[in-house]
Amino acid sequence: MNGLPQAVLVRRGAYHDSVALMRVSRALSELPGVQAAMVAMATDLNVSILRELGFGVQEAGPGDLVIAVRARDTDAAVREADRRLAASSSRAHGAAGDQPPLTTRSAAARGPADLVLISTPGEYAFFEALDAVEAGLPVMIFSDGVPVESERLLKELAEARDVLVMGPDCGTAVIAGAGLGFANVLSPGPVGVVAASGTGAQQVTCLLDWAGTGVSHVLGVGGRDLSAEVGGLSTRRALRMLDDDPATELIVLVSKPPDPEVARALEAEPPRTPVVRALLGEGAPDLTQATEQALRALGRPVPEWPSWPAWRGTRPAPERIRGLYAGGTLSAEAALLAGGGDFVDFGDDAYTRGRAHPMIDPALRVEALGRAGETDVVLMDVVLGHGADPDPAASLAHAVARTPATVVIALIGTEGDPQDLHRQAAAFREAGAAVFTSNAQAARHARSLL
Repeated sequence: MNGLPQAVLVRRGAYHDSVALMRVSRALSELPGVQAAMVAMATDLNVSILRELGFGVQEAGPGDLVIAVRARDTDAAVREADRRLAASSSRAHGAAGDQPPLTTRSAAARGPADLVLISTPGEYAFFEALDAVEAGLPVMIFSDGVPVESERLLKELAEARDVLVMGPDCGTAVIAGAGLGFANVLSPGPVGVVAASGTGAQQVTCLLDWAGTGVSHVLGVGGRDLSAEVGGLSTRRALRMLDDDPATELIVLVSKPPDPEVARALEAEPPRTPVVRALLGEGAPDLTQATEQALRALGRPVPEWPSWPAWRGTRPAPERIRGLYAGGTLSAEAALLAGGGDFVDFGDDAYTRGRAHPMIDPALRVEALGRAGETDVVLMDVVLGHGADPDPAASLAHAVARTPATVVIALIGTEGDPQDLHRQAAAFREAGAAVFTSNAQAARHARSLL
């Protein structure tokens, strides 16, 4: 299909959410007769990617939308892009013809707001978040790529305004039952979660759900909040908020390895509400063990965490573990427990700039599975819930079945999630993988195979 016609259109001032644009791009790329397609805002990064793909982009700015297709029928491809963009815009803004506000402050002025959710390129997220904080509104910053100095300044201003900043790079939150970002379907209950980690919070809350225990709120604070540079500013506020919440009987604090001084400072300021610390590190409990501690503290039984053994027969003895992860905290936990190996966090900023998160787009991990050998144990996570791939088994199971490696999967989800956890587990097991609902148990199983 080399030498197919191509079309590049620039729509001035036509902003769309980056995740929605990535989904449109992916859908177009999968259409018959389409060789390449990208629908994106004309940021410097996206324009450079378009040029690498062989598209000539006329003068455009970061507030402009670019539709670029190379296909047998470019007109049909552009019409399909417009149809999908219109459907996405309709879902986001309501009735046709309803003009969306152009700034965070003007949106807040339209009517009462409880929270501002920001998902823009990182270089613009700080200014929108600043707008929200100065309007006296709490903010969740889904965007990554915000400089740590800007994060610190924003959280100091938020402290003065008595509001919470969740993020930057806050992938998961649940506020009074409403999931934001990547969120699982959870029952209401007595556990509040403060999380400097999205997938870590998802692991803990999904295990709690398996044990019949719900959550009051999940407050994400961003992966750098417990660093020395930020000093746990949002963590302290989130702990105070849950401490004042009558529905919260116990708090679980989740994070990748924190700065030791920041962790000690938090221990010196304990809230009245009991806190279980799930702070990864040498000698610390893993996320599953911390969840079990929380259940015991509430006087609730600890169940056997579901798992599905592999169906595959005898294979050569594995020699090394390769971790292909979408969640950074799950990757860090698995690397600690596996005792070595080659681990890649495909959700890191280095892999997500200009492309969808691996919880949405499996392409990079499919390629990595194709490079695995018969003496590898591939350890990977599959995270369910709203915002994630609507059917990850359809995207990944064929690659699992084809790889000569032994595959172990941590399947993070609840029975209420829209992907149907049991169907996902069955599909991966039929493809030859061993499946665990506990990432820690998956990592220990992978290590036992060496």
